[in-house]
Amino acid sequence: MSSLNLDDFSDLIERPDGGVRRDAEARRERQIVPPGALGRLDELGEWLAAAQAAVPVRPIERPRVVLFAGDHGIARLDVSARPAGSAVELVREILEGGRPVSVLARRLGVPVRVVDMALDCDPESLPESVVRHRVRRGSGRIDVEDAVTLDEAEAAFRAGVAVADEEADSGTDLVVLGDVSVGGTTAAGVLVAALCGTDASVVTGRGGLAIDDLAWMRKCAAIRDALRRARPVLGDQLQLLATVGGADLAAITGFLLQCAVRKLPVVLDGVVVAACALVGQRIAFRAPDWWLAAHNSGEPGQAKALDRMALEPVLDQGVRVGEGAGGLLALPTVQAAAALAAELPERPKESEAEAEAEASSEVVAEAAEAE
Repeated sequence: MSSLNLDDFSDLIERPDGGVRRDAEARRERQIVPPGALGRLDELGEWLAAAQAAVPVRPIERPRVVLFAGDHGIARLDVSARPAGSAVELVREILEGGRPVSVLARRLGVPVRVVDMALDCDPESLPESVVRHRVRRGSGRIDVEDAVTLDEAEAAFRAGVAVADEEADSGTDLVVLGDVSVGGTTAAGVLVAALCGTDASVVTGRGGLAIDDLAWMRKCAAIRDALRRARPVLGDQLQLLATVGGADLAAITGFLLQCAVRKLPVVLDGVVVAACALVGQRIAFRAPDWWLAAHNSGEPGQAKALDRMALEPVLDQGVRVGEGAGGLLALPTVQAAAALAAELPERPKESEAEAEAEASSEVVAEAAEAE
């Protein structure tokens, strides 16, 4: 029996300040560019103002990419284009600056933090700052066994909470959240299918490297078999993460919820993070108000999860690579929305009066024509 009380998050998480959001909307109506002319940027600026409880919205000055890493035993069924246990190679490439997320982060001046939760490698092969939260080496094959034990799931969840606290305490003002895994999209598909009550085929995508048809069928069968093990534990979210998730997914879920507690906005990257967010929504229904969907990765499981949480992606570039790359692509758009909301001047009072008079005369004219 876990000592972790997930119900506490429902009590601790508040919605972003609705009064501040209304103030931001009122300020937007007074600016020289008419409301609606900036499209989605208006909504993003108002979301950020409410999250910050500040009008005008403050610029995003200390964003951070946080990536949770792990290997999944289900990858041994050849459901991924990468060999099982090879996520450590991706982590090393990120640390050395050779992955897409590394290039984008360097260009945007955003630091990247990698947190190893369950990589299948010797922990001494990676920096201590990466491995210090590790729970175990790899995970179980979720079609026939639990990914992790309940105690390990709790430890991973608490590690995610601790990382969120570290980021909030260090002054991070927005997080781009992603994962580095092999087999992680399969585990994510199981979570989404279980929580949305759908079949395996509805949520089975082709992953970051676009697996072929045979691999897709193996992946679909693996999700189907894991679903049978997931359904009996749907009422216990921590047990669900232990059964068909993994240490990295449990940590991401804990991280997301604690960010909502700490009022730290999060940009969600791909299907793995979206699946964890869906688990987080089951735990605390107000939590998704603190999260922003970065992009549409083309993974059906991600689309299903985001639709269930009523989160609309900012971008649709077809980026499947994961690792926070799509999340970073959305960051300049969010920063632009903040800058426009804060820096566009307001109309002079005379212009406001003229606009009101013009609107009033139009109403009178329409009434006269109706008569």
